[in-house]
Amino acid sequence: MSTLSCHVLDTSQGQPATGIPVELYRFGETTLLAKGVTNADGRCRFDELELAPDCYCLRFLVEEYCQSQFKQVFFPLADVVFNSQAEQAHYHIPLLLSGYSYSTYRGS
Repeated sequence: MSTLSCHVLDTSQGQPATGIPVELYRFGETTLLAKGVTNADGRCRFDELELAPDCYCLRFLVEEYCQSQFKQVFFPLADVVFNSQAEQAHYHIPLLLSGYSYSTYRGS
């Protein structure tokens, strides 16, 4: 079993993106497995969750943040789909966000 954390960085301002709701689903399913909100450092930990090997969707609900910070919303949400494996102890998924783009990578 693996654990999960994430964070969001507002790359247009070079600062953490706070108050962004984050949801976790099994890929292709609609049952919510866990949810959280990014803190003052733009981070969210799912401490109560252990990921079994599977394919998951981490959904960042960025609409309100984009409206307040960029005064427009091009991407109302950002889905990051990833596979977990039994031998991996922890997954950390960063989201880099700006008004017209977002990207992600496998963090450490």
